[in-house]
Amino acid sequence: MTALAELLQQQGVQICGSDTHERFYTDGILAELGIPVIESFDADRLPDDSEAVIYSAAYDPAVHPQLLHAAERGTPLMSYTEALGGLSAGQFAVGIAGVHGKTTTAALVGTLVRQLGLPGSVLVGSAVTNFNGRSTYSGGNRFLVAETCEYRRHFLSFHPDVLLITGIEPDHLDYYRDLQDIQSAFADYVRRLPQAGVLIYCADDPAAQEVCAAVAQERSDLKLIGYGRSAEGDYRLSNVELVPATVRFQLGRDAAPWLLRVPGAHNALNAAGAVAVLDCLARRFGVQPDRAQLRSALASFSGTRRRSEVVGEAGGVLFIDDYGHHPTAIRTTLEGLRAFYPRRRLVVDFMSHTYSRTAALLDDFARSLAIADVVVLHRIYASARERFDGRIAGNDLADRTRRYHADVHYIEEPMDAVRPLQRLLQRGDLFVTMGAGNNWQIGERLLQQRQREPA
Repeated sequence: MTALAELLQQQGVQICGSDTHERFYTDGILAELGIPVIESFDADRLPDDSEAVIYSAAYDPAVHPQLLHAAERGTPLMSYTEALGGLSAGQFAVGIAGVHGKTTTAALVGTLVRQLGLPGSVLVGSAVTNFNGRSTYSGGNRFLVAETCEYRRHFLSFHPDVLLITGIEPDHLDYYRDLQDIQSAFADYVRRLPQAGVLIYCADDPAAQEVCAAVAQERSDLKLIGYGRSAEGDYRLSNVELVPATVRFQLGRDAAPWLLRVPGAHNALNAAGAVAVLDCLARRFGVQPDRAQLRSALASFSGTRRRSEVVGEAGGVLFIDDYGHHPTAIRTTLEGLRAFYPRRRLVVDFMSHTYSRTAALLDDFARSLAIADVVVLHRIYASARERFDGRIAGNDLADRTRRYHADVHYIEEPMDAVRPLQRLLQRGDLFVTMGAGNNWQIGERLLQQRQREPA
């Protein structure tokens, strides 16, 4: 929502918004942009001169006080995805989709677009360091690149001319029945490509490959571009090396190495996909990319908010925060951090998000967390879209994780873990808060405390 607000403001729209009292990093972005925020959802706080109201999928227009009030007085209502879809319909558009990696891939595309000075905008679902901490980059209005979400088939509001799929796995199981159901949503998204549209996909992901091959049989007009270790051509990934502080790899027949300064082999995949998108845009707008220039841009990429984000270091402990909330994302992120910081003990504080996801993927979560040296778990962070039914709780995940790990701590409330973690953390540790919950506050509190301690 913050990224969309920023993009609309860049296009001359006057924006204000409503939110809860809970503090989040987007508050700082909104303050920098001068976008006022009303910390209330009371109906009478909706500005009288509002010409339209855009709302997050987290809120139901059938019960939300401000949305009900807007509907009663005839103010047009649009969901976030409908508003983003409307923007995409008016210009050349690139959709970045996938269960994992879409935020980093979109941010990498934006970093490359910025480096080449291409005349378009990029919208990312997180703050990007290379965008001066903002969620969008704007170099013009001739195209739009946007991260698009599969939840409840929301990405079907988007109008892509180019579509990239990073990977498909079972997720959002409060809505989708199974893998086949979520694959059907991605297939419908691919079908939205226009005549001679471009489909870029991770050739290493079996489910994505299956969807793309099936739709390609229906749509022989589509141009398919694979990337990854299993791909052929310019975006074949090879010689991936994980060394301290660097990921090194090669693309296609290019003998020169490409470098990333963010952890994880999965980010080499994201980079390969981003280069494929950049090449499509460059061809569209008559630019001949210089590979050395692209390599330089990727090497300068310093990540996004809550994706292996370095929060700080104090008292010999390095603090990192990561949004990973699916077992595959947890596993690849922790493996990447281990390779990036090989001499540090890895202490992970994880807060699972949604009862349905935790119940459906319980054993996968437990196995992925076993990569850490020490695991701290809490209650499940509930979603506004589901209710607790008694089937699953945070201590169930702790019990399952203990099948694979000897050092697991369960502390119901996240902030109650601050004092035990003060005693547990040692000089040389890497402390990672993970998940889509509010346990990121633990890392900030511990960092502040350590910064106040004498050296």
